[in-house]
Amino acid sequence: MFTIDLDTARRFILGKQGLWPGRRWQGIEGTAQAMYDMEYLQLDPLQIIARSHDIALHSRVADYQPGLWEDVTYQQRQFFDWGGWLAARPMNELPHWRVVMRREREGNPHGQIRNMGLEHADAVEEMRAILQERQTVSNRDFKMAKRTRTDSYRGRKDSSLALYYLWRIGDVMTHHRENFERVYALTEHIAPAHLICESDDLEAERFLIKKEISFSGLSRLKRTSEAFHRGVPFDTIQQIYEGMVAAGELIEVKVDGWKQVHFALGSDADRLKDVIAGRVPDDWAPLDTTTADEVTFLAPLDQVSARGRAKILFGFEYIWEVYKPVHKRQYGYYTLPVLWGDRLVARFDSKLDRTTNTFIILGLWLEDEKLGTDTAFAQALGRGFARFIKFLGAQQINAQVVEQPLLRRHIDP
Repeated sequence: MFTIDLDTARRFILGKQGLWPGRRWQGIEGTAQAMYDMEYLQLDPLQIIARSHDIALHSRVADYQPGLWEDVTYQQRQFFDWGGWLAARPMNELPHWRVVMRREREGNPHGQIRNMGLEHADAVEEMRAILQERQTVSNRDFKMAKRTRTDSYRGRKDSSLALYYLWRIGDVMTHHRENFERVYALTEHIAPAHLICESDDLEAERFLIKKEISFSGLSRLKRTSEAFHRGVPFDTIQQIYEGMVAAGELIEVKVDGWKQVHFALGSDADRLKDVIAGRVPDDWAPLDTTTADEVTFLAPLDQVSARGRAKILFGFEYIWEVYKPVHKRQYGYYTLPVLWGDRLVARFDSKLDRTTNTFIILGLWLEDEKLGTDTAFAQALGRGFARFIKFLGAQQINAQVVEQPLLRRHIDP
């Protein structure tokens, strides 16, 4: 068992996600590699300044431009999108995910997806036939006036729910997206034939465990079973964990201040040893600036900071306030955390005025007010914003609301 302090845990988790000590990928090939190493690219349709998944890749890939993830996913077919928790996943993992898709189809008597298929069985068969005939289909191809109206947040037409059901059980996949809306095609028209199969259940369980641990960097065994282990008893999952530890596939890690033992991949043991020793693993070496030289802005749904993890890792209270009523927001609609070195030190809210192509900072909040007069931080912050507005395609920046003169000068020289 490894025993480490919180600083080491934080750097290891950031490094696993490609966020420390700096960007180590570049171009379209780097975009694909980042998506493989991240394990999941969570997708979200909301676009204020940019979509969350594009911001996530911007923070990891040196010259990332919005939409590159679609090229490697829907043109190169290296990835596919799927799930109630929507994410892009490597195509070569499809046999494991088809086990989960089958569980979605079989479900339990009260399973949402199973019941969706039963309730709209006629529409499901109709959509299958139409897909065979047309090759690709989207929800917009079917007018509401000619469909049965439904009351579901997954769709307001029976055709929408039928297509969604076929997608969730793996009979169709996303061919491409138009304005983020899925355009469907039969799975055999998208995935390589040798991947349209199922791994055995034990192999799938081991895969899902390793996938989750790699995604988190460090992960504990949770008694509350997550969705992918549908119907598998907790005791069985626990036994699989124990067997994987005994085989060296997983290693146990105790973090100072954390009650429960966590797990890391056995294949990451040498990287963890490097971080413990104060070294940067060879394959984590940044291409240009480090996060100490140039701040990085984290996406709202980034794995290292979303869903309460910012508090655990950084002591940083972060809630994505986009779904909060205006009067209940503490900071702003689309506030992003600022990573400097290996700490979250600030946050900002912003908007993109597309009529003037101006990136407007609506608020900047520091965790420590002393940073307002810190030259090294000001320079790093300026570099971060310069890269960010280039990524957004903005022509100018408005930083008038930034109260600290030193920071304002470096943000908008």
